[in-house]
Order: sequence, then C-alpha cells, then structure tokens
Amino acid sequence: MGLRSDQASDSTRLRLVSRGSVGGWPHVVIVGAGFGGLTAAKGLAKAAVEVTLIDRENHHLFQPLLYQIATAGLSPAEIAWPIRGLVRRQRNTRVLLGEVTGVDRERHVVTMGDREVPYDFLVLATGATHAYFGNDGWAEHAPGLKSIDDATEIRRRLLIAFERAEMENDPEERERLLTIVIVGGGPTGVEMAGAIAELARRALAADFRTIDPRHTRVLLIEAGPRLLPTFPEDLSRYAERALRSLGVEVWLGRAITGCDAAGVTLREERLPAGTVIWAAGVAASPAAAWLGVEADCAGRVKVGARL
Repeated sequence: MGLRSDQASDSTRLRLVSRGSVGGWPHVVIVGAGFGGLTAAKGLAKAAVEVTLIDRENHHLFQPLLYQIATAGLSPAEIAWPIRGLVRRQRNTRVLLGEVTGVDRERHVVTMGDREVPYDFLVLATGATHAYFGNDGWAEHAPGLKSIDDATEIRRRLLIAFERAEMENDPEERERLLTIVIVGGGPTGVEMAGAIAELARRALAADFRTIDPRHTRVLLIEAGPRLLPTFPEDLSRYAERALRSLGVEVWLGRAITGCDAAGVTLREERLPAGTVIWAAGVAASPAAAWLGVEADCAGRVKVGARL
C-alpha cells in the first residue's frame, strides 16, 4: 500500500530522524521489511529519493521455510538475513529498528513510540498476523507460525511432548502427549503436518526407549471440503494422498469450536492433544486503523485498480 503526501511544504518533511535530506530528494518511508517492503526498497536503489526502511525485527525472514525451523530441519540463521546487510550497498537507504504505532496523514509523519519520521511517500508493507476468528484466547494453546519465535516455540512444545511421554506411566496421558493437531489445511498446515510426521517417524524413531515416536498421531483438520482450497483441485488431492502416505490423518469439513491446554473440541467431539498448532488463517496488520480508512472484516484496506 503506498501513500503520497499532498505537497512537501518545507524541508522538515524530508528529514530523517537524525539525518538531513540529500539534495532535496523526496523521502520514501517503507514500513515492513518482508518480501513486499524489501522489494520496494530494492526497486528504489537507483532512484533520486531517500529511503527509510522500518521494521520491528533486524532481519528479513523467508517465511515459507519456517515450518523447517519448527521441526528442527533448519536453524534460524539459514532463513533469516540482517536487513542492513541486504541494503548495505544502497547509499540512499537507511534502516530503522522499531515498531510503528501510527500514521498522521495530515502531518505526513509515521510514529514510532516517541519518535516521528516525516515522509513524502509512504509504503505500508506490514504483512499479516494470525487470525483466531474472535477466539484470541486460543493463541496461548495453539501458536501460529509467522516468526522465528513462533517456530522455536512450536519446536519446543513438540520436543517437550515427546520427553514427557517418555516418562509418563498413564497410557491415556501418553497417547494424548503423542497426539499432534494442526488446524488449517492451507500451505502452512500441509507443510507442518508432513514435516511433523517425518520428524516422528524418521528423525526421532530411534531416540527413545519407552515410547515409539513412529506411533505419534498427527491430525490435520480443515473446515473446508479440501486441502489447499486456493489451489487447483488436483493439487489438493495429491497433497492429501501424500500426507496420508506419511500416516497423517486428514479430517475435512470439520471446524474447531474450542481449544485449551489439553486439546481441541469439534462441536460435540473432544480430541485430547499434547500439541496444537494454528494454521487456519490470517488477519491484516493494523495499517487500516492507522490510516483511518475503510477495511473489510479481516482488516484489509479496500483498494482499486490503482490503489
């Protein structure tokens, strides 16, 4: 999403937080250094503008491989790169670490706590967050997968569940600990389910003495009629067959109605689980609220053919 100030009336609008403008160039502020924000910054590398790139993390993250961090297939350093290093050669680009808390469209400034960053052009590339569809209390029991912290927390929960099962004498509790539920049959859910099944049946298969990780129950629950609903149907069928061949139970047309520390509820059915992972949807960032513009029910700003 890009915004342009009506007119730069004085040089103060071109100032960075602690550095003056260069040659009177317009100042472009980009909020978010994910795929969209970084691409925008790279595209302005040779433009006659000053660029300020703001992110609350100091690294750019390759999110599609987060599931590999969660299942110990990769280390965080393999999918995260310092933002400053990625734009090191762009002399017109400055990186600021901080969290944007608001946008003043009248004064053409971005707010970062007690700091203000003036802009002539504003690019909001703030991405999305987890959507629990009005049940935010579930987040404590069913973490999503959007950051390295999310991935390492999921990995911690998975490995602790195996360790606790190894010491558990109660067969029912051991079975619960070795039951892993992934909610949501989109790309993240499909990837997570397959990776967890491989972790249990291969990587950990010989590491325990009391339990057999190969007997771990992995369930992928999707409220819709098929997996990967935004992809062609033949790909959905292929993904389902591949997961079932790994031992994953695929439940379609089943919606979660409750989630707590001991498992999930599907209408009248209770499913005890040691680990629950949320991959059932996303919501937009608070950008619409910052701007005071119309948004849909998911918080996405409504745009036209030319924004």
